[in-house]
Amino acid sequence: MGKPLIVILGAGLGGTIASYEIKAAVKDRADVMTVSDSDTYSFIPSNPWVAVRWREPEAIQVHLPPVFEKKDIGFTSVGAKRLHASEKRLELNDGTSINYDYLVISTGPELAFDEIEGLGPQGHTVSVCQTDHASAAAEAFDAFVENPGPIIVGAVQGASCYGPAYEFAMILDTELRRRKIRDKVPITYVTPEPYIGHLGLDGVGDTKSLLESEMRDRHIKWITNARVTGIEPGMMHVEEVAEDGAVKNTHDLPFNYSMMLPAFRGVSAIRDIEGLTNPRGFVIVDKHQRNPAFPEIFALGVCVAIPPTGPTPVPVGVPKTGFMIESMGTAITANLASILDGKEPTAEATWNAVCLADFGDNGVAFVAQPQLPPRNVNWSSSGKWVHVAKIGFEKYFLHKVRKGESEPFYEKLALHVMGIHKLRF
Repeated sequence: MGKPLIVILGAGLGGTIASYEIKAAVKDRADVMTVSDSDTYSFIPSNPWVAVRWREPEAIQVHLPPVFEKKDIGFTSVGAKRLHASEKRLELNDGTSINYDYLVISTGPELAFDEIEGLGPQGHTVSVCQTDHASAAAEAFDAFVENPGPIIVGAVQGASCYGPAYEFAMILDTELRRRKIRDKVPITYVTPEPYIGHLGLDGVGDTKSLLESEMRDRHIKWITNARVTGIEPGMMHVEEVAEDGAVKNTHDLPFNYSMMLPAFRGVSAIRDIEGLTNPRGFVIVDKHQRNPAFPEIFALGVCVAIPPTGPTPVPVGVPKTGFMIESMGTAITANLASILDGKEPTAEATWNAVCLADFGDNGVAFVAQPQLPPRNVNWSSSGKWVHVAKIGFEKYFLHKVRKGESEPFYEKLALHVMGIHKLRF
């Protein structure tokens, strides 16, 4: 009887680091293989910089095959067509299949641009969700600066990742000031959040005041409780919703350039599998990151189902931040090691959050423990140090990915930030 096979589906932030960590933990007790639809890892937090050409795509990417080979981890970038969970079989896009003993799903999301007419790179707005999207956004920005006009940045209803939208609005402001054309560019921030700084987390520390103040200082107007009903070339249609759900106001917003984050859903390879995913296609897991219906399947990252923090007039999702994703991967690693030892899984993810939101010349940082309220730590701060810290973290993280090393990156970052500010977990 051969060794059990552990398959990691996805090679983004969660999948790549989980692959390294799981292989280091199980050693020769199991074979480990990673399945991706790309042979390139991209450091997604740097995408807003790519969109204004502060980074070239190659600077934030890692070619994965040689790293996985060095670590004795199987790898394919053929991509998954369909998971057959009851058969413990993963069907690939080339028609072949992999029969696994344990599966770790870390696919990230499918970007639901199609849910709003005119949204996304195939429509009339740009995106920073993927590095190729950010590269296309940079080309659009090059054209924009030759013919400046109104900019709209934000997120549509159902979105769950707001940090990049705030970052990009501020980064655009910084870049336009450097180019001496900021006076020609009105900027409006459009979001389903009930207030600025909600972030899908009901705020962290004083993010409401910090981000409102930053936006006032930069002359960025905003519309909250916003529902985007459609986007035409150069025009966005928005409904502003009252607390009772009624439409309070409607806005027809002209733009020459717009970046709007979409809602997420589970990828097609795992959607609509009874017992595995919820109606939106996100993987259902217990406190050990394990699916109750298919106990050989674990999941981490954006593909995991998490309920919202509470009701809001317009649907607002919960972000899965790097710290949370990292802790999910660490818990799965420990639980797989326990199972191989014939024991029951006991490890649980901590689900803390640390975020460095860069604004190009300063930024806002926050630490939440746990990520969802009520919290033991609920802290935020701002300053130029955030911009410097994010640059340093980017270099450190990419260096470790290129070497195939796994360690608690975000936990180290949180401890460093909190140590500087004399905070305690």
